[in-house]
Amino acid sequence: MREKEIEKKLIQAVKQAGGICPKLVSPGFDGMPDRMVLLPNGKIGFVEVKATGEKPRPLQFSRHRLLRRLGLLVYVLDDAEQIGGMLDEIQTP
Repeated sequence: MREKEIEKKLIQAVKQAGGICPKLVSPGFDGMPDRMVLLPNGKIGFVEVKATGEKPRPLQFSRHRLLRRLGLLVYVLDDAEQIGGMLDEIQTP
């Protein structure tokens, strides 16, 4: 599945869960994930969206590690079937 299609499904699923999924733009700090998932009750996650079977670039992996070291949830999404489980994980205390 193409990246745009997966991203569209992610945005819709987050909206249905009562949240928003803004595009993350970070000038001067390349490699950040594509989307922030902001859900009710202060739940947040970062999502790198890829076409099916594609992997993040080395700089993206580096940024993901940085965010995880800060205690944040980071996901690589390359299959729309992963969305439900990912949202469940973000919402779990």
